[in-house]
Amino acid sequence: MPEDNDNPYLVSCSAPVNIAVIKYWGKRDEDLILPINSSLSVTLHQDQLKTTTTVAVSRLFKEDRLWLNGKEEDITHPRLQSCLREIRRLARKRRNDGNPDSAGLSHKVHICSVNNFPTAAGLASSAAGFACLVYSLAQAFGVEGDLSGIARQGSGSACRSMYGGFVEWKMGSREDGKDSVAQQVEPESHWPELRILVLVASAKRKPIGSTSGMQTSVQTSLLLKHRAESVVPRRMDEMTEAIRRKDFPAFAELTMKDSNQFHASCLDTYPPIFYLSSVSQQVIHLVHRYNRHYGETRVAYSFDAGPNAVIFTSQQHVPEFVQVVQHFFPPDANGEDFIKGLPVTDAVLSEELKQAVGLEPMPKGINYIISTKAGPGPRVISDPSQHLLSSDGFPKKTL
Repeated sequence: MPEDNDNPYLVSCSAPVNIAVIKYWGKRDEDLILPINSSLSVTLHQDQLKTTTTVAVSRLFKEDRLWLNGKEEDITHPRLQSCLREIRRLARKRRNDGNPDSAGLSHKVHICSVNNFPTAAGLASSAAGFACLVYSLAQAFGVEGDLSGIARQGSGSACRSMYGGFVEWKMGSREDGKDSVAQQVEPESHWPELRILVLVASAKRKPIGSTSGMQTSVQTSLLLKHRAESVVPRRMDEMTEAIRRKDFPAFAELTMKDSNQFHASCLDTYPPIFYLSSVSQQVIHLVHRYNRHYGETRVAYSFDAGPNAVIFTSQQHVPEFVQVVQHFFPPDANGEDFIKGLPVTDAVLSEELKQAVGLEPMPKGINYIISTKAGPGPRVISDPSQHLLSSDGFPKKTL
């Protein structure tokens, strides 16, 4: 950041959501957020799903402050403090190494962040949020290099949102967590025909948060222990290979099996944890019957810690599958906002396909669909009019 003056220095950035196809569930170190297994995710495009954050730095600020989705939040949360402390430490080290761009390290920060998707509904809001926070703070304080280890200390899966495309989070083996970082497997341009449909069944806050759910699972689930030690290492290799070959059937089968096993681990937890709803289960049936009708794997589902389905498919199958979803989950009569994001062309369903799927329709089971694809990692927003904070460092009235 530039030398001191009375005007706040503002930086705005955006960061993406990611969806794990090989899941992370459970920590071996709660403070450093070190996972019990490696994981692999697809970064979704920011044109459809993103967090936007503005950081303001000024010597006139009396304290660090945070506003999230229009409401001031407690910035003393340990994970927030961990990210702030680590960025400031690296900035101080950079200045001590003779870099003049690290002025204002003693200054307080104002942070304002908004999501363009439901928060805490199982759509990886904390991943995008902490990735964006860390990336924005790094831009403000002139910190460079791999930031995934810092983002991990805010939210484990946030480390994967520091890169675009297909991303691996290595569990690492060191006690200090220095080797528990994310790295890109392939960029977003690698598999251009891959498409992602987020089927939003509920935007409500999930009943059991991921942090407490993981703690209980680690303590009580023998299946989770077996999964981490014996299943995931092989699946990581197989998934990486499937992505590199753009082998959709292999990618799809691994994705569905891993989602199923994650939720089986939640059921194996004591007391059991239920993240899937009756709508989620209906989507699972629909996908398998759709694939069986065609005698090949055209679509795959994945569910994180929530009821919302993430569907992976090829671009050519999107129109028909969206029509299938609309038929078996009829939306409200007005329905004009049922499909958001990338445009989807119309398709006509055959009676044969409807009969092959053969499910009882669940009206309004799916609120809407977000049509998207793989996208890039965090980026700086260069247009000053897009700042969420005014020139005085406080939230704009429109938030």
